[in-house]
Amino acid sequence: MLGFLKKPLVVTVEINMNLVALTVMGLISRLWGLSYPRAVVFDEVYYGQFVSLYMKRIFFVDDSGPPFGHMLLALGGYLGGFDGNFLWNRIGAEYSMNVPVWSLRLLPALAGALCVPLAYQILVELQFSHCAALGAALLILLENSLITQSRFMLLESILIFFILLAVLSYLKFYNLQRHSSFSGSWWFWLLLTGVACSCAVGVKYMGLFTYMLLLTITGLHFWHMIGDQNLSNVALMCHFLARGLALVIIPMALYLSFFYVHLTLLYRSGPHDQIMTSAFQASLEGGLARITQGQPLEVAYGSQITLRNVLGKPMQCWLHSHTNTYPIRYENGRGSSHQQQVTCYPFKDVNNWWIVKDPGMQQLVVSNPPRPVRHGHIVQLVHGITTRYLNT
Repeated sequence: MLGFLKKPLVVTVEINMNLVALTVMGLISRLWGLSYPRAVVFDEVYYGQFVSLYMKRIFFVDDSGPPFGHMLLALGGYLGGFDGNFLWNRIGAEYSMNVPVWSLRLLPALAGALCVPLAYQILVELQFSHCAALGAALLILLENSLITQSRFMLLESILIFFILLAVLSYLKFYNLQRHSSFSGSWWFWLLLTGVACSCAVGVKYMGLFTYMLLLTITGLHFWHMIGDQNLSNVALMCHFLARGLALVIIPMALYLSFFYVHLTLLYRSGPHDQIMTSAFQASLEGGLARITQGQPLEVAYGSQITLRNVLGKPMQCWLHSHTNTYPIRYENGRGSSHQQQVTCYPFKDVNNWWIVKDPGMQQLVVSNPPRPVRHGHIVQLVHGITTRYLNT
């Protein structure tokens, strides 16, 4: 039983020194002096605002792209202990001491550095010589624009990293297809292709072009497999289902999960709430939740409501009031009521909220049990913020 002790334990490792050297040079070129300059550079003024909102758990919407890239930048701030307290108001502003500049720029720098060995590996998988692969990797390594983008809190290097990872993973998967289908390595590279594509789209919508390209190539390769007489119908169906799972279902589920995590992290009310529905606003901590908390779903006496003109042109608007009053006399000499202004406001605002009051009672809160308002009932509307009656 102890016969294995008679022979020495031998471990053989093959190391591609080209790959190691390229990776080291990529890391040095992207990480050296990463905190310089210690000031806001270009679009850091834009992405930094989102990082601060993540740190403070304040809800926001960025209509320029999905949230995964912002979450990666926020991860760097979290690892560096950033509290989100910095005013991102202008390019060139010096960072305060509480801003971990190196940590905020770390993930883009690492992604940019890893693009160098990825480029080398892609050309090797395409059956080019190692000399050609080395030349392509050196072009990526020494490209000034890629170096610059990688050294700041930007999303371009992260996007390029996931795009290259997706291409390399598919090439690895395709080359394994010829002799080891459905092996562990085959599944790993196929699944990694779908994950990398989803991450690329999750960083910026530009990643969608790479995703569509790889889906098209997959379709062409599968079309060629249909004509292979050595594959049975069962084998073809298994290949089709595997590709559908790894390249369609999993990427879509992962992409949606980015938004789930985004909404889970940002649970506090913020300045972007106004574009969301009232029900969503009420789910956030603070803001309109303070108004709608404990309100019955059915309108009752004491309910706080908003009234919207759904037929308004060119856009819908809400019944709105505020503390300002109409002038005693207009410039043309015409007099007015000098009462509180009532307008139709096209944006969500706390001044759009009104309390439904029973004219025969002074109570302004919902009773227990609630007394629902029915068709034909006479009600008064009290402005929620100023507690003034609406004259009708």
